[in-house]
Amino acid sequence: MKEAAPRFAEARIPYGTWGSSYFPAWQTSALAEVNIGQFAGEAMNRIMGIRNIPTSVLDYLIIGSTIPWHWKFWTAPLVASCMGRRIPGYHMEQACATGLQAVISAAAEVQGGSNDVVGVLTFDRTSDSPVGVFPERRDYQRTKPLADVWDNFGFDPATGNAMIACAGIAARKHKSDRRETDELAFYRYDQYFKAKDSGFLDRVLIPLDVLNIQGRFLGRIDDDLGVRRLTPDALRGMFELDTCITAGTQTHASDGMATLLVTGKDKAPELSSRPEIDIQIIAKTEVRTQPSLMPEAPALAVQKLLGKTGLTMDDMVVVKNHNPFAVNDVIFAKVLNYDWKKMNNTGCPLVWGHPQGPTLTRVLIEALEEAVDIGGGYVLVFGCAAGDVGIAAVFKVTDGGKQK
Repeated sequence: MKEAAPRFAEARIPYGTWGSSYFPAWQTSALAEVNIGQFAGEAMNRIMGIRNIPTSVLDYLIIGSTIPWHWKFWTAPLVASCMGRRIPGYHMEQACATGLQAVISAAAEVQGGSNDVVGVLTFDRTSDSPVGVFPERRDYQRTKPLADVWDNFGFDPATGNAMIACAGIAARKHKSDRRETDELAFYRYDQYFKAKDSGFLDRVLIPLDVLNIQGRFLGRIDDDLGVRRLTPDALRGMFELDTCITAGTQTHASDGMATLLVTGKDKAPELSSRPEIDIQIIAKTEVRTQPSLMPEAPALAVQKLLGKTGLTMDDMVVVKNHNPFAVNDVIFAKVLNYDWKKMNNTGCPLVWGHPQGPTLTRVLIEALEEAVDIGGGYVLVFGCAAGDVGIAAVFKVTDGGKQK
């Protein structure tokens, strides 16, 4: 296996300092009823307690969310207070790239020496997303309401196309076949349910209780609600909304949060539940492809990343991505000449949903856990984001206890 020089040589993700909520689908759980920023801060505190990590070790907090929530003006400092810590922090968002970008930003904080232990906390609630009212002095309609999730999904102001249209356009460009897309979607669902049945997901997903402002119990978030088993016949029978796009070959809106810690290489063993495991952030890159071709952008980002690091797809022991459409994976397999059956072994957003901000954070957590299971190696995580953006990053997991 080749060796790649890490761009973030000092930064580490301590093993086990992570956790994610389940991602219940839009309007299916008590998360639809709460301030998601407050919930996320409280949930991070709960997860760190379960992992036996005192939140007093935190110096800084990077939060990532993309949908407006109550008191978002106060961003990371408010969320930190909900976690029980008065520490500074920073809020960032880059559509569905947010979850991975937040981890890279935390690594930069550590690498630059600004902070020693940085908490990454990403979250979003698509349920009951707010509607904003905007004055438009340059438009004949002087006041415009905008539903943050649904109107943005339905219209890219740079192209005039909806998200679903970009999937169809990309499918036609790459001559994707409906039969292969259906086959891939069924395979992805099967991967998810096998991981769930094996107990793998129980190691990364934390059941969480939701309370109202009076402290009364509203519900328990302990399942990816909205996910059901699909059969090949059911997929074949679905109406084609655009080229290769059906209800079964695209993801669904959901709610949730995910968190992890980033620190220096000397501090990581103190926080890790398995100090012999070393997790490095090797490199990250982004690209922006041509208009309305978002599903091909991740493949181009991975090509660029491999060129920068000198690594190849054969060097990757785990490959996992954010795939809002099944055509994302079909196109990736064509561009990289890679077998899509070797990806997403423990599930993926195509199946378990799309809460935007925390999506790629959960993808990363599952990918790192899978890499530890197989003894370590290079981990490739990538995905797409609004604006025809692709993001990709490589991590390296080393298990010192298994090395000779």
